[in-house]
Amino acid sequence: MAVGGTLLLEAGVVFAALALAGSVAWWLDQSVIPAYLVVGIALGPATPWAGALPVAVGGEFIDLFSQLGVVFLLFFIGVEFSVAKLLGEPGPILRAGAVDLVVNAGLGVALGLAIGLSLPGALFLGAVTYPSSSGVITKTLVDLGWIADPESETIIGVLVVEDLVMAVYLAALAVVAFDLDASAAVVSMGRSAVLLLGFALLAVYGGRYVERLLATRSNELFLLRVVGVTVLLSGFALSSGVSEAVAAFFVGAAVSETEAKERLERVLEPARDLFAAVFFFAIGLATDLGTVVAVWELVAVGVVLGVLGKLASGYLGGLAYDLPPRRSTRVALAPVSNTSRQKRSRAGSSARGNTDAGKSPA
Repeated sequence: MAVGGTLLLEAGVVFAALALAGSVAWWLDQSVIPAYLVVGIALGPATPWAGALPVAVGGEFIDLFSQLGVVFLLFFIGVEFSVAKLLGEPGPILRAGAVDLVVNAGLGVALGLAIGLSLPGALFLGAVTYPSSSGVITKTLVDLGWIADPESETIIGVLVVEDLVMAVYLAALAVVAFDLDASAAVVSMGRSAVLLLGFALLAVYGGRYVERLLATRSNELFLLRVVGVTVLLSGFALSSGVSEAVAAFFVGAAVSETEAKERLERVLEPARDLFAAVFFFAIGLATDLGTVVAVWELVAVGVVLGVLGKLASGYLGGLAYDLPPRRSTRVALAPVSNTSRQKRSRAGSSARGNTDAGKSPA
């Protein structure tokens, strides 16, 4: 079979499997994220039928679409976030980010030392337990309908801090663990810092230029311009050693300063959900259950510590962000929430109804 035909067949298998898994999740009134992960695992290399279907770990189609999933999930988060406010009042988010770092990285380091790892090994384990999945939490916030709530600002800000800290953390850790050239690492971090500063300036001051770029009456051209700018800048960031997710976040923040926000959500949301589905599928596809089973005790301890750590850091971080206890609790619960879609739909309809009821006839 021709290479192109194989790639098209692979895409067909992936989308059909995602459609089936998503339909089952909707029928059971559950989040689609676990369904996408499970179907990815089911089609992964560790299954008895591996090789019978043209779905490959590391396949070009899956790699590209999963990257686009991360890019557009973080882009939409940027659309809902005020970078100007973050830079104008950095104290609360830095406090929340510090709590997140100390609690979750600290738990990983402590676990590593407890099971006999060296200090560099324990620090690497801390790098595993510290960051949250931006893609999973972003999708959760959207599905829960919390994206415009005050606590989402804390959650999003902490995710941004995590990405920035990890860039420095891993670079410094690589120098220590692998005896790399420290000067080269410093130069690399400096280059990344300059690039991130440029993206931050785009988010704060580039709104009017982005608005001019997106000014068109054609939805087709509007979609192409948004996708083109976002993917181009994200790809440039990744090739320069900066997270493409962070770059997409800042591009979205620049768009948030324009009048295109509502139109953007209407035109681009279906593409975002399509790419995001493949992103979660790819995570499942790359999961080797055999490896997980071999170290199941450590995995179980890590999961328990990870959940407890995120709950604690979320609540304490919310308080550090000056949120009241109730909203701080929602910050803690957001990463592990799985509210049914029907409940979310009713809540959203109720909120819209209350909003409409408060409007005057004029």
